[in-house]
Amino acid sequence: MCIMAIYYQAVPNTPILVAYNREEFFDRPSQPPRIQPGKPRVVCGIDKKAGGTWLGINQYGLLVAVGNRPKAKVPAEPRSRGLLCRELLNCRTAREAALLAAQELYSGQYAGANYVCLDAKYGAVVYGGNRVEIVDLTPGLHILTNGDLDDASDRRQQLVRRQLTLQRLDSSVMFLAVASRTFSRRPDSSGRGGVVLVGTEFGTVSSTLVALAHKTQHCILQYTNGPPCDHSYEDLSALLRQVLSMERATRKT
Repeated sequence: MCIMAIYYQAVPNTPILVAYNREEFFDRPSQPPRIQPGKPRVVCGIDKKAGGTWLGINQYGLLVAVGNRPKAKVPAEPRSRGLLCRELLNCRTAREAALLAAQELYSGQYAGANYVCLDAKYGAVVYGGNRVEIVDLTPGLHILTNGDLDDASDRRQQLVRRQLTLQRLDSSVMFLAVASRTFSRRPDSSGRGGVVLVGTEFGTVSSTLVALAHKTQHCILQYTNGPPCDHSYEDLSALLRQVLSMERATRKT
C-alpha cells in the first residue's frame, strides 16, 4: 500500500513533485535507494524479498511508482508487482511505461496494483484491479492511495489535499516543506487525522520526496528509512543527480 501526492506540471521549471509513503509489513526487508547496476541507470530502493522496487527514477527522467489496489480475482501465485515496477524503469518515456504496464496487467498474472508513470511531458496512473485503465494526469495536484486517483470518499486523500492546499505551492521548496510535514502526521488518540499508518505488524515503513526539475542541479531526492514521524529525511539528491547527468551528458555529446 501507499499514499502518494503528485504535483504535476504546476511549478515553473519543476514539472514533477512527488511525496510517497510506502506501507508494508515491518518484517519485510528492503534496501534504501541507491544507484542500481545495468542500463539505463536507475536510482531506487529494492525489496529484498522479491527483488523489485516501489519507486524509482531512471536516467531519462522517468519516475515509476507502484501501490496496491483491491482485486476480486488474484492468481494463486501472482508475479511480483515490484518487479514490474523495476522493469518499467527500463522505458524511455512515461507513455511507453504506462502502455507496458497496462499490457502486463491485462495478462492477469498480478495482484491488484496502481502504477504511476511520470516524465516532464506525460503522466498517467494505470489501474490494475478488476479493470485495467490508463488515467492521464492533468496539471495540478493529485492524490493516490489504494483505489482511484483523487477519490473524494477517501479520508486520507482528503486530509493530504487539505494540508497541501493550505499554502500556495509555488516552488519546489515550498511543496517539499509542506509535504514533509503532511506525510509525517501521526494519527491522534482516536486513530484519526494521520497520514502515517501506525501498527504492530503493518504500517508506514519509509517515505520519499522527489523534485524533478529541468536543471539537474535543482533535482531533489529525500528518503526516510522508517516512518517519517520518527525519522528525519536523508538527502540523497547526489545519487539522483548522478543518474540524471548520465543521460543529459549523452545528449550534449
